[in-house]
Amino acid sequence: QVQLVESGGGLVQAGGSLRLSCAASGRTFSSYAMGWFRQTPGKERDIVAADSWNGGNTYYADSVKGRFTISRDNAKNTVYLQMNSLKPEDTAVYYCAARRSFGLTLYYSGPNYDYWGQGTQVTVSS
Repeated sequence: QVQLVESGGGLVQAGGSLRLSCAASGRTFSSYAMGWFRQTPGKERDIVAADSWNGGNTYYADSVKGRFTISRDNAKNTVYLQMNSLKPEDTAVYYCAARRSFGLTLYYSGPNYDYWGQGTQVTVSS
Protein backbone atom coordinates (compact mmCIF):
# COMPACT_ATOMS: atom_id res chain seq x y z
CA GLN A 1 0.00 0.00 0.00
CA VAL A 2 1.19 3.49 -0.88
CA GLN A 3 -0.13 6.71 0.61
CA LEU A 4 0.25 9.90 -1.40
CA VAL A 5 -0.09 13.44 -0.08
CA GLU A 6 0.07 16.45 -2.40
CA SER A 7 1.02 19.95 -1.35
CA GLY A 8 2.07 23.21 -2.91
CA GLY A 9 -1.12 24.33 -4.58
CA GLY A 10 -2.49 27.82 -4.25
CA LEU A 11 -3.42 31.03 -5.99
CA VAL A 12 -0.98 32.56 -8.44
CA GLN A 13 -1.15 35.19 -11.15
CA ALA A 14 -0.82 34.29 -14.77
CA GLY A 15 2.82 33.96 -15.72
CA GLY A 16 3.78 32.85 -12.24
CA SER A 17 5.13 29.55 -10.96
CA LEU A 18 4.23 26.89 -8.46
CA ARG A 19 5.88 23.66 -7.44
CA LEU A 20 3.65 20.81 -6.39
CA SER A 21 5.00 18.05 -4.20
CA CYS A 22 3.69 14.54 -3.73
CA ALA A 23 5.06 12.71 -0.73
CA ALA A 24 4.74 8.94 -0.74
CA SER A 25 4.88 6.53 2.15
CA GLY A 26 4.34 2.88 2.70
CA ARG A 27 6.48 1.16 0.09
CA THR A 28 9.69 1.59 -1.81
CA PHE A 29 8.99 4.69 -3.81
CA SER A 30 11.62 4.05 -6.41
CA SER A 31 9.75 1.04 -7.79
CA TYR A 32 6.73 3.10 -8.75
CA ALA A 33 5.89 4.99 -11.90
CA MET A 34 4.29 8.33 -11.12
CA GLY A 35 1.84 10.62 -12.81
CA TRP A 36 0.29 14.03 -12.31
CA PHE A 37 -3.30 14.57 -13.39
CA ARG A 38 -5.66 17.51 -13.20
CA GLN A 39 -9.39 17.89 -13.14
CA THR A 40 -11.85 20.75 -13.45
CA PRO A 41 -15.54 20.58 -12.48
CA GLY A 42 -17.61 18.52 -14.90
CA LYS A 43 -14.61 17.25 -16.81
CA GLU A 44 -12.56 14.09 -16.80
CA ARG A 45 -9.27 13.78 -14.97
CA ASP A 46 -6.54 14.31 -17.57
CA ILE A 47 -2.89 13.38 -17.57
CA VAL A 48 -0.49 16.29 -17.19
CA ALA A 49 2.86 14.54 -16.81
CA ALA A 50 4.25 11.12 -16.08
CA ASP A 51 7.57 9.52 -15.39
CA SER A 52 8.93 6.01 -15.29
CA TRP A 53 10.02 4.32 -12.09
CA ASN A 54 13.54 5.69 -12.25
CA GLY A 55 12.64 9.01 -13.85
CA GLY A 56 14.45 7.97 -16.99
CA ASN A 57 11.45 8.51 -19.24
CA THR A 58 8.92 11.31 -19.06
CA TYR A 59 5.75 12.40 -20.78
CA TYR A 60 3.99 15.76 -20.93
CA ALA A 61 0.62 16.70 -22.26
CA ASP A 62 0.89 19.08 -25.21
CA SER A 63 -0.82 21.81 -23.21
CA VAL A 64 1.97 21.92 -20.62
CA LYS A 65 5.02 20.89 -22.65
CA GLY A 66 7.86 23.34 -22.16
CA ARG A 67 6.24 24.86 -19.06
CA PHE A 68 5.89 21.97 -16.60
CA THR A 69 8.58 19.58 -15.37
CA ILE A 70 8.09 16.34 -13.48
CA SER A 71 10.93 15.15 -11.29
CA ARG A 72 11.48 12.92 -8.32
CA ASP A 73 13.74 12.54 -5.33
CA ASN A 74 13.64 8.87 -4.39
CA ALA A 75 15.64 9.50 -1.23
CA LYS A 76 12.80 11.75 -0.05
CA ASN A 77 10.03 9.59 -1.50
CA THR A 78 8.74 12.67 -3.28
CA VAL A 79 7.75 13.55 -6.82
CA TYR A 80 7.46 17.15 -7.94
CA LEU A 81 5.66 19.08 -10.62
CA GLN A 82 7.33 22.38 -11.38
CA MET A 83 4.83 24.63 -13.14
CA ASN A 84 6.10 27.76 -14.86
CA SER A 85 4.41 30.36 -17.06
CA LEU A 86 1.08 29.42 -15.59
CA LYS A 87 -2.09 30.27 -17.48
CA PRO A 88 -5.68 30.64 -16.27
CA GLU A 89 -6.54 27.42 -18.13
CA ASP A 90 -4.14 25.56 -15.82
CA THR A 91 -6.61 26.14 -12.99
CA ALA A 92 -7.67 22.74 -11.67
CA VAL A 93 -7.33 20.27 -8.85
CA TYR A 94 -4.05 18.44 -9.34
CA TYR A 95 -3.60 14.84 -8.30
CA CYS A 96 -0.54 12.64 -8.14
CA ALA A 97 -0.82 8.94 -8.80
CA ALA A 98 1.41 5.89 -8.51
CA ARG A 99 1.62 2.36 -9.78
CA ARG A 100 4.21 -0.32 -9.27
CA SER A 101 6.39 -0.51 -12.32
CA PHE A 102 9.86 -1.21 -13.61
CA GLY A 103 11.58 -0.12 -16.77
CA LEU A 104 10.78 2.90 -18.87
CA THR A 105 7.06 2.31 -19.33
CA LEU A 106 4.85 5.38 -19.00
CA TYR A 107 1.20 5.30 -18.06
CA TYR A 108 -1.14 7.88 -19.51
CA SER A 109 -4.58 7.12 -18.17
CA GLY A 110 -6.12 7.12 -14.73
CA PRO A 111 -7.16 3.45 -14.61
CA ASN A 112 -3.51 2.46 -15.03
CA TYR A 113 -2.71 3.85 -11.59
CA ASP A 114 -3.36 2.13 -8.31
CA TYR A 115 -2.83 4.88 -5.77
CA TRP A 116 -3.99 8.49 -5.68
CA GLY A 117 -3.48 11.51 -3.51
CA GLN A 118 -6.28 13.70 -2.25
CA GLY A 119 -5.57 16.52 -4.69
CA THR A 120 -4.41 20.10 -4.34
CA GLN A 121 -6.11 23.14 -5.84
CA VAL A 122 -4.22 25.35 -8.25
CA THR A 123 -5.87 28.61 -9.24
CA VAL A 124 -4.31 30.93 -11.81
CA SER A 125 -5.77 34.41 -12.02
CA SER A 126 -5.66 36.49 -15.18
